[in-house]
Amino acid sequence: MMKIGVLGLQGAVREHIRSVEASGAEGIIVKKIAQLDEIDGLIIPGGESTTMRRLIDKYDFLEPLKQFGKSGKPIFGTCAGMILLASEINGSYDVHLGLMDMKVERNAFGRQRESFEADLDIKGVAEAFNAVFIRAPYILEVGADTEVLATYNDSIVAAQQGHLLACAFHPELTDDHRMTAHFVKMVEESKKTLAS
Repeated sequence: MMKIGVLGLQGAVREHIRSVEASGAEGIIVKKIAQLDEIDGLIIPGGESTTMRRLIDKYDFLEPLKQFGKSGKPIFGTCAGMILLASEINGSYDVHLGLMDMKVERNAFGRQRESFEADLDIKGVAEAFNAVFIRAPYILEVGADTEVLATYNDSIVAAQQGHLLACAFHPELTDDHRMTAHFVKMVEESKKTLAS
């Protein structure tokens, strides 16, 4: 069975585990670096990106997470997780993991009270996907190898680059597991590739 970890430092961890299990994989809350060796894919949940970075540094997760991504094991960043994956953050010199070729804008849709829901068509994943945006970022631009999967009002809100997946919304906060199921499929495919 696929083992998919959810980085358990901050954010909607249990909801992601529920979605992973609904998609037919085993969900594991990752709180120790050694656990990265036990999993086939990793979800970096939403939360507050600066707080998450502080905790990543506090528990020495930064290099191990970069290595995990560089090893070809899939990573799915949602909301703050998307910011952590990005190679560039608008108006900031400091990137976090810098794994995914895209430039992001933090809190792009405004503050907490500007949270909203929208039905999105996500290329190759889902039509009319109910996306929940909470103080969401968006992607300003992507590199040549990064594919845009969904836009909202002309802003990029989901993208994929090989084994890396990112979205600005919270797919774990609804009962629609198609986005997580897409990631589970990515993990299955990468496991086969990495094993051969």
